[in-house]
Parts: sequence; C-alpha cells; structure tokens
Amino acid sequence: MNELSRSKTISLIAFLVLVWGISWPIYKLALEYTPPLLFAGLRTLVGGLLLIIVFWSKRKEIHWKTSWPIYLISSLFNVALFYGLQTVGMMYMPSGLFSVIVYLQPVLVGIMAWLWLGESMTGIKIAGLIIGVLGVAAVSAGGLSGHIAVLGIVLALFTSLSWAIGTIYVKKVSLRVDSVWLVAFQCTFGGIALTSVGSVTEKWSNIVWNEHLVIGLVFGIVLGISASWIVYFKLVNSGDASRVASYTFLVPLISVVSGVLFLKESFSIYLLAGLILIGISIYLVNRKPKRSRLSQSLADGLVNAN
Repeated sequence: MNELSRSKTISLIAFLVLVWGISWPIYKLALEYTPPLLFAGLRTLVGGLLLIIVFWSKRKEIHWKTSWPIYLISSLFNVALFYGLQTVGMMYMPSGLFSVIVYLQPVLVGIMAWLWLGESMTGIKIAGLIIGVLGVAAVSAGGLSGHIAVLGIVLALFTSLSWAIGTIYVKKVSLRVDSVWLVAFQCTFGGIALTSVGSVTEKWSNIVWNEHLVIGLVFGIVLGISASWIVYFKLVNSGDASRVASYTFLVPLISVVSGVLFLKESFSIYLLAGLILIGISIYLVNRKPKRSRLSQSLADGLVNAN
C-alpha cells in the first residue's frame, strides 16, 4: 500500500469534495434538458472510454484474464447500482432527505471496514460518524418537505449500501488491480448498463443539446466521473477507508453552498449548524487516540534500551 504525504492527502481530499460538491448544481441545470438515466450513462460511458484512450499505452497493467471479474463487480456496485438507484430514487422523494440517507455511506463503510478489513472502531469514531449524519441532515433540512414514498427510501438505502460495498471491495482488492484501469472499466461497463436501460425506458429525442447540457457532460466526464473516482480510490487504497469516507460528509454541505452561490437558493441556519456538526465529525473520526502515560513510558524505555 502506497502511503500519501499529509499535504498530498489534503490536496486530493479537497479536490474530491469540491468536485463532487459543485457537481450538484451543474448536473441540476443539465438535467433540465436530458432524461436522467441517459445523462448518467453518457457521463460514465464516455468517461470510461476516455480513460482507456488516454492510458492505452499502459495497457500491460490491465491484466484482463485475472482482473475482469474485479472490473465487473466494481462496475456493478460503484456505477450501475449507485448511479442507477440514485437517479431513479430521486424521482420518489425530496433531494434533501434522499441525500441524508445516501450519506449514511460513511457509517456503513466504517462498520464494514471494521468487520472485513480489520480497521479500528472506537467509541469516538462511532460518535463522529453519527454526528456526521446529523450534520448532513441539518444541511439538507430545507429539502425535507414534500411527498415521500416508501420506494424512494428503499432506493436511497440501497444506493448508500451499494456505494459502501463498492468502496470496501475496492479497498480489499487494491493490491490485485491497477486503480486507473479499475476506474476506466467500471465506468465503461457501468455506463453501458445505464445507457442500455436508459435507451429502453427513455427517449433520445428528449435530449436538448445546449450549453448547459454540454457543460454538464464535459464536467461529468472529465472531473465528476473519471478524475474524481481515481482520486477517491487512491485515497481509500492508501489509508483508512472509514476516515476517507468521513470527508464525503462535506459533499452535501458544498452542494448546498454552491446552490446558494450559483442557483440563488436560500441560505438558512441549518447550513451553519451542518457545517459545525460535519467539522466535529471529521475531527472525531480522524482523531488519533493519545497514548496513555504508561504505554508512552514503555515505548520511551524501548527506544532508550536500543
């Protein structure tokens, strides 16, 4: 496992949450001119094909005979199910509540990483994850009104679960596959699935090609899909999966802020409360426990003895 320097980790995390955060208003504008599944399918499919073209000179790292099952499984959980369930689920409930449920993902990742990856789970980390969910709920509180269908809640839960499973799976197989090719093929295969379903259930003639749609597609292809997934997997593979996942609590916050700035959406006290809670959450999840005086004395004794 390749450890990242602190400065590089901070830079990559900042890039990731910023891109995923501002993608919401960009996609929201684009979706006014295109059916949702076709839009999701085009973003992921073209993004995957672009990576294949760009990195084709390094095709020896693909290891197709041994790695193709990994590519397929990752594409199922991280693209086809994640984007597919998310797109359909948003039709059945308010976006605020949907995001609250989807961003249970860091909590699920923390539990799964503890059970299946042997990562530590402390009371403080659990408290931090719970506070993070409360922070997301506060940020999204303005969108909790409206019709709520049971199907929407179920789809949101499965969206969160598929993302968590995909994250843990990628962490577990990280030493067996190249991360760039994993992203390239998961996007390509997942994009084919989404585009195929969209072609059956939606109409290509309903796509209105204008600057808002083109900007949404280009942003999604280059940054929102290709680059961001590479960065996310690089962070997960180089450190504690639950700690990396905790930073995704910032995404709804940035989404709301960018909505306020660019879409003239309203600002509320809930946004400030969410900012505070999310900040506390990230601190607690990433806080390194202090050594007791006895353990520190023993460690110092061993160093002096050597």
